[in-house]
Amino acid sequence: MTDAAELRRRAQEFLAAHPPATTERAAFLKARFDAGLAWVHYPEGLGGLGAPRSLQAVVEAELEAAGAPDNDPRRIGIGLGMAAPTILHFGTEEQKRRFLPPLWVGDEVWCQLFSEPGAGSDLAALGTRAVRDGDSWVVNGQKVWTSGAHAARWGILIARTDPEVPKHRGITYFVCDMTDPGVEVRPLRQITGEAEFNEVFLTDVRIPDAHRLGEIGDGWKVAQTTLMNERVSIGGSRIPREGGMIGPVVEAWRERPELRTHDLHQRLLKLWVEAEVARVAGERLRQQLAAGQPGPEGSGMKLGFARLNQEISGLEVELLGEEGLLYEDWTMRRPEKVDFVGRDAGYRYLRAKGNSIEGGTSEVLLNIVAERVLGLPSEPRTDKDVAWKDLVR
Repeated sequence: MTDAAELRRRAQEFLAAHPPATTERAAFLKARFDAGLAWVHYPEGLGGLGAPRSLQAVVEAELEAAGAPDNDPRRIGIGLGMAAPTILHFGTEEQKRRFLPPLWVGDEVWCQLFSEPGAGSDLAALGTRAVRDGDSWVVNGQKVWTSGAHAARWGILIARTDPEVPKHRGITYFVCDMTDPGVEVRPLRQITGEAEFNEVFLTDVRIPDAHRLGEIGDGWKVAQTTLMNERVSIGGSRIPREGGMIGPVVEAWRERPELRTHDLHQRLLKLWVEAEVARVAGERLRQQLAAGQPGPEGSGMKLGFARLNQEISGLEVELLGEEGLLYEDWTMRRPEKVDFVGRDAGYRYLRAKGNSIEGGTSEVLLNIVAERVLGLPSEPRTDKDVAWKDLVR
């Protein structure tokens, strides 16, 4: 069993052989993956050493202290937080070795082809069709709210392969080549003026059966692994004290005493405490993850993340007064990553509105927490045993 001392030694030996100051960034990252220091809890040969997940922090501390480059996790967050754990859990050995190395290094960006115009909150009602044609599947349909699709090489896709069974049972999970000529990506301009989201049209897209994850018809089961990891990656990311959205507000409060009022002070204290509770709860969740797969608790973290971001950004706009009404740039852009802290208060306020929609709406997550965490009775569902083709739409 690899322990902390052994991992620290490995990291130090790796740094001695690949000095960050003189090693080209891409070469450093590829060597780190090959050395098993990418995801230490992954198997050997797939970026890891089969070590406990909790020991990743030991490696990160050594590399950070040495000034080592990272793999730009905000740009490749969907690949790291959603595609990778799903591929690891359900992929074949060939799929793991093909997709995981360039995913972690950042050579290939991933996107998520789940939501549809007619199946947003009710994801299992999706209508994108995949029809078997020999060793391939022909896919037709539309996906929406696809973050980063304009920069993505691959997409994780769920499609309906059997309309004759109830909606949760007729879905299959695929890896979609975003360079296929049948894939059309169109920007969705958001309230921020930018278009990090997209709508994706799939017209006779051919996906080899070798790019299927899991068994035919088991796509909903595979998708649950993706979704649970997504909510953990959104709501349970590691941040320092006063990191994230609370940071700019606290900084403005300390540096500009003329903006202070008693009411704003009380609200800031309340939100600071809640942000700190969320940070510590996120650390506890990561420790739980070290013992196994993510559970529904990640939904609770994501719920709190959305509410806190919206309340904190609202307080920041009020604190800044007239300045808070300014907006730096309405130019239509298609960014490859989201930067909350590096932008102005107006951007944070507007962009935070999407937090309660993306990664699972707050309404759906409330149901998940109620049913799977608190054990409350589930809502009546009249469509559980109805074939998808017979559902009222």
